Formats: sequence, structure tokens, C-alpha cells
Amino acid sequence: MTAAPHLDAVIIGAGFSGLYQLHCLRDRLGLSALVLEAGDGVGGTWYWNRYPGARCDSESHSYCYTFSKELLEEWEWTERYPEQPEIMRYLNHVADRFDLKRDIRFGTRVTAARFDEAANRWTVETEAGERLTATYLITAVGCLSSANVPRIPGIESFAGEWYHTGQWPHGGVDFTGKRVGQIGTGSTGIQAVPVIARQAKHLTVFQRTANYSIPAHNAPLTPEFKRWVKENHPEVRRVMHSTPNGHPFVIEDRSAHDVGADEREAIYEAAWAKGGLQFRAAFRDLLVDKSANDTAAEFLKRKIREIVKDPKTAALLSDIDHPFATKRPPIDSNYFDAYNRDNVALVDVRANPIERITPSGVVLRDGTEHALDVIVFATGFDAMTGPLLNIDITGRDGASLRGAWKAGPRTYLGLQMPGFPNLFTVTGPGSPSVLSNMPVAIEQHVEWITDCIAHLRAEGVTRIEPTEEAAERWVEHVNAAANATLLPLAGHSWYLGANVPGKPRVFMPYAGGMARYRQICNDVAAKGYEGFRLEG
Repeated sequence: MTAAPHLDAVIIGAGFSGLYQLHCLRDRLGLSALVLEAGDGVGGTWYWNRYPGARCDSESHSYCYTFSKELLEEWEWTERYPEQPEIMRYLNHVADRFDLKRDIRFGTRVTAARFDEAANRWTVETEAGERLTATYLITAVGCLSSANVPRIPGIESFAGEWYHTGQWPHGGVDFTGKRVGQIGTGSTGIQAVPVIARQAKHLTVFQRTANYSIPAHNAPLTPEFKRWVKENHPEVRRVMHSTPNGHPFVIEDRSAHDVGADEREAIYEAAWAKGGLQFRAAFRDLLVDKSANDTAAEFLKRKIREIVKDPKTAALLSDIDHPFATKRPPIDSNYFDAYNRDNVALVDVRANPIERITPSGVVLRDGTEHALDVIVFATGFDAMTGPLLNIDITGRDGASLRGAWKAGPRTYLGLQMPGFPNLFTVTGPGSPSVLSNMPVAIEQHVEWITDCIAHLRAEGVTRIEPTEEAAERWVEHVNAAANATLLPLAGHSWYLGANVPGKPRVFMPYAGGMARYRQICNDVAAKGYEGFRLEG
């Protein structure tokens, strides 16, 4: 292995998190920093997720950085919900505008990182055998970047082509004349179905878990709206920073029980017509009161049955076994309408599971075989912990992160782990992350980490890590925050790691709200980084 110059910081990942972290450390603090990125370009999650229909479910005017007034004024989104190519154009624009690419090493996959106590530095190793050292190691690897390909017997024998939505070929896939099978109906699958259906000869969707979905009603942004956004950036940012989920809309201060049945129905109809995640904001208690949630769930199930013409298919699609929004709440562009097409069929693999894959298709438990030319796995990710555990991280006293997290992730604020000094995680387990509008969470994390490092350097502190007690208290608080909601009732949610066999069932994101979390982090810093051990 070849040695490399010592750096102040190594950042892993060149998505939203890594780009902003590089800008903050290099351009604000004047540190030497290098980003290591496995892909051949910036984008992170959006670099890899190029599947048909890939689109953001946060509204475009909120799915962006807010740290630069000039950046906000010069960039214009074209649609209410931007597609993957437009998000990639945006992130490349940001990288070029702030001259970030000169400090990003593309095509470089990090395989291991070890903390050297005597030297007080991290040694980072790459797949190519290169070795770098840095005082600070910052993981910006994303929450949804480790593809979960199910271990179905016979997959290696399939004579056709198979793809995972999170590892999509950059040249695209032509489904013309093909018999396609899609496994999975989460957010990704719901986006992919209508697009694949328009091109494929036939599409068979294998559904294990029926899902709610709300229409996106996506459309080009009007000149009037674009002008309004530019004139109101400070207010949009203020609203995003004040709401639990970091979105640019306020949750209504009324209970679903405060109104009569007719008025409640009218409110839901208006929210359905508006579309998008704002549906959740119709009432304040949808995620904390099961009977309130039931009113939304029944409305949405009824909508599915109204849209889908075949009664059996409609019954399967509306046979949803978890409260509304306790799993990631998808928004869609004509998902349920796609099942009215003659070339689309739905198969219930909860009642009749997939047994194996053969050279010619998929065989179910009862022996039924579905002949396929292409299989699309829309089976999600080994979320939140997977991207970190894919790297062999070793901290103090030779302790591995895999060992430390054997029973589930243990962090303090989702920012650091005891036993791993000077290692920071952006939107790690124990932070709001996937329960919020990601750029809002990312900016808060990056700015907190940047301020922390500035404080350490100003005070001559060489090492920071949380105490075991602080991490224990935080894990308890994360669990308590989740249990105060209906979120744990979706027992098969990837929030709990339930989509990955053998993964500990622990609720991973912080459900206490982004605004509350921001205040907690600010208070910790104001109290001299309470809960952290500062040395040197």
C-alpha cells in the first residue's frame, strides 16, 4: 500500500452531505479535506438511483441547500417534484459553483477505517489499496445507499436480466417487448410501476405488503410560484426549521376528532386534491392517535378501491395492515391507475410467497410459475446502518463498529458513537434523517459538526467522543420518542430494519421532530458539548 499526505478530514460520500461538509470544512474553516466517493460523479443516492420514475417526494423549492442566498436565487427548479436527472444537474451545479470537485476523488470505494490511538488519527483504506490518514473522519454515506437484494434461491440461474432499483444501469433499461416482474411495492416500486407498465409487454407486480400512496399531482412550476419562492426564501426556511419533518408547510393545529365526519371528509378530499406529503398535515394527531389515524387510513383505502376497477386487485391493494404513515408514506404518479391496464397483473406473495427463481421466471409456493424476461428488485435498502457497516470501522482498543452495533445502533445524537473518537456521522442512526426532509437534516448536521471542529481547534482539544452514559440515555430517548407515536406499529418497516433478515429490530431514526432535535443539539453545544468527552 502507498502512503498519502495527512489530512485534517476525510469525508466519505459525495452526495448532499459530503458536498456541503467539504464546503464548510475547506472554505469556512480553511482545513485540508478530501471526499472519497465510490461513484464516478457527485450525487450520492441520486447517482445510483436512476430507476424508471425516480423522483423526489419533497417539493423542489425545499429540496435544496439554503446556506447560500446567491445559490437560492440563481437556481430554478422546473417541477413541483424533481426527477433524478434534474437533482443531478442541481448537485453538479453546486459542486461546480463552489469548486468542490478538485477535492473529491471519484471511483474510490472506502473498505476500512481504523483509529490509531497513539497518533490520534484515522487511517482510511480504499478498495484499490490506497491508505490515507486524517484527524477527523466524517461519514456522509447516506441512509439509503446499501441495496437490499433478497436471497431468493435460484437467482443466479435466471436466464434473463435482473436489476435492483438502487443499482440501476446508467444507460437505462429497455423493457420493450419484455415480460417484466417487479418484486416490491414500497416508495421506489410505486414510482417504477407506471413507467415500466407503459413500455413493457407485460408487468407482473409481486406484492408482499400493500401500501398507502397519495397522488403527487406533479406539474411544471409556474412563473408566479418561482417568483414567490425567490421573494420568500427566508420565510420558507423559517417554516422548514420550525416543523417536525422539515417540510415547507405547517401541520394544522386540530385533531381529527375536532370536526364532524362530513367536514373531515371534505378536509381529506382537499388534501388528496392538493397531493403530496401535505396530506399528513391535515390533522395534528394522525401519528399519535390510532383512532385519528384510522380516519385517514379508511379514506385512503376507499380511494384505492374507487380507482382500481378490478375488485380483486383493488381488495389486494387496499388490504393494508399498518397505520397510515407508519412506514415511509409514498406519493405517486398514477400508481393505482396502472393496475387498470391490460398488461399489468398483481400477485399476492404474502398469501403465496416466492419459493425460488428458475432460469425462466419466478415460482411461487403453490408451484405457479410466472415466465419473465426481466426481474426488477424494488426491495429497498439495508437502511441507515448498512452503509456504515459495509465499511470495516475499528475504533479504540480494536473495537469494531459491527461488534458495537451487534444488538442495534448506539449513537449520541446520531452524530458520534462511544469508542470511535473524532468520527462523525451525518444523518446517522438516532437522528431524524429519513423522517425529515433530508437537506434540512443534512444542513443542520454538517453545520453542527463544523462548529464542533472549529471549537475543538480553538480550544486545543485533540479528541472528542461521547460517553457510554450519554449514548445509553440517547438510545433510551430515541426509543421513547418512537413509542410516543404509532410508528413502531408497522412491524415490517425498514425503520426497524425488518426488511433485512437477521438485522436487529430497533427503531433507528429519531421521531421527536427535526425542530426539537435541532434545539437539543444546540443546547449540548452551548453546555460545552455536554455528554462528550473532550481530551487534549
